[in-house]
Amino acid sequence: MNVLVWRSLIRYPHRCMCTVTGSSSQVSQPLNYVDGQRVDPKCTQTFDLREPATGKSLRYVASSNEEDVDTAVRSARREFKAWKKFSGFERGNVLKKAANIIRMRSEELARTEVLDTGKPIYEARMDIAGCADTIDYYGGMAAGISGEFLQLSNGNFNYTMREPLGVVGGIGAWNYPFQMATWKSSPALACGNTFVFKPSPFTPLTAVMLGEIYKEAGLPDGCYNVIQGEGETGALLGNHPDVNKMTFTGSVPTGTKVMEACAKGIKHVGLELGGKSPCIIFNDSNLDNAVSGAMMANFFTQGQVCSNGTRVFVQNSIMGPFLAKIVERTKNMKIGNPNHEDTKVGATISEEQALKVLAYVDIAKKEGASVLCGGERVVPDASLSGGYYISPCILVNCEDHMTVVKDEIFGSVMSVLGFDTEQEVISRANDTEFGLAAGVFTNDLKRAHRVASELEAGSLYVNNYNVYPVGVPFGGYKKSGLGRENGPEALDLFTQVKSVYVEMGDVEAPF
Repeated sequence: MNVLVWRSLIRYPHRCMCTVTGSSSQVSQPLNYVDGQRVDPKCTQTFDLREPATGKSLRYVASSNEEDVDTAVRSARREFKAWKKFSGFERGNVLKKAANIIRMRSEELARTEVLDTGKPIYEARMDIAGCADTIDYYGGMAAGISGEFLQLSNGNFNYTMREPLGVVGGIGAWNYPFQMATWKSSPALACGNTFVFKPSPFTPLTAVMLGEIYKEAGLPDGCYNVIQGEGETGALLGNHPDVNKMTFTGSVPTGTKVMEACAKGIKHVGLELGGKSPCIIFNDSNLDNAVSGAMMANFFTQGQVCSNGTRVFVQNSIMGPFLAKIVERTKNMKIGNPNHEDTKVGATISEEQALKVLAYVDIAKKEGASVLCGGERVVPDASLSGGYYISPCILVNCEDHMTVVKDEIFGSVMSVLGFDTEQEVISRANDTEFGLAAGVFTNDLKRAHRVASELEAGSLYVNNYNVYPVGVPFGGYKKSGLGRENGPEALDLFTQVKSVYVEMGDVEAPF
């Protein structure tokens, strides 16, 4: 999600307003992608793919079994031997071409993303544009992946080489399916690895489209593969002996299982897990900007964003004006068909997730919190009655010990908490097992840097929130994960260092 891209789309709407009606055709095609082509899995076990916007079943998708996973991994292993020999410049050219193809097909991809996720079309366009930028970024970085040279005594020297790890397995979440596939695959491919990706069973469509785009851009068959399935399929991928690294985005419990599997095989692992991030608003901040930031920290993608600042700490002296402004603006957000241009709130991913969010609102009320607005199921019109639409919720009278304040809800539920002093709010903000993101709103430059340095989180925002310009690393502290995605840091995590010592004189042995 890239607000810089969003602003560009608003300024130049002609870039993205074309109508594409073919996204639903993606549903009927085979959804595994192995060795450069769509294929049907061998397995007969299936899961039901439903459209979040309507709740209607789109199709039944076959889960990949052990044979399917093995076929995909063997394809990646076979092609790795050739792909790693491409120069960084050559690999980068493939990625740059893929980025341009994504831009040309952006509306089709965005509409398919809406079908898959239920998010509003304006958000999907933002996501796709940001993904093209990410692939383009790593296309430019690929040629510069290199080691170092160290001059030693007597003319001897040492040099290092950065080499790919091998086959990388990826497992994505359902909130940003195309983004998951691009953020994980593009740095891996830039470094010379090959890739096997398992999307969430809720959102299987666009990862396969990415495979076709890579092929059109010149990526050799077998370098990028997609296997569909549920938890068992992911476990088969993580435990496969020919997978050298796993990169996973999702919940802490599932991330723990992925890490355990990697530990057994001594594999590299990257984890991007949950969050319960604080958004701190001081009384010297620009109040309108703070309200905008708090909304961005809570209401994108129906609140289903791991980095969301769902604990909004507001200095007590401005609590009244802040609440008045944010409630007014939240009530004006249009809930409706995610394909409509004026929709700001789309559908929750599934009935199960929607009921979970509503249950948290009920628990909050029982524990003493008050609902200022939202937190209810909405039926925008009869054609959408099967979808699950929830009005964005603002809770007040919240306390740090409450369930809604401690647990990651993954829905549009904002908990507002008051505070008096800087040290108080820093202590309370850090009192969580998570550490993915945090936001600070203040016009005091010294305070901004001081608070940012003390907050225990991997991504900090000052006077904004949920902004991800291309090239900026993303990842968390504590139980929010291991490693970083995006930026040059990701390249280090998809390579291994080989050190070569060169002796230029005679060998002097002590025996």
